[in-house]
Amino acid sequence: MDIGYGLAAIGAGIVAIGAGMGIGKATAATVESIARQPEVKEDLRASLILGAALIEGVALLGAVICLLVVLK
Repeated sequence: MDIGYGLAAIGAGIVAIGAGMGIGKATAATVESIARQPEVKEDLRASLILGAALIEGVALLGAVICLLVVLK
């Protein structure tokens, strides 16, 4: 078996872990900010959703690249 398959699997795992950690940190910061200033809850929630979508987009791109390496 080619080493590229193993490296692609490791890369996909790293992408998933990184995305999870990024969204977790963003959510924690948003919850802390809402606890400090409840009046800006709507603005912070919108920013969190946008940021989480961008993080997921990067994670999806990383997973697609890993699949392209395997399927080439």
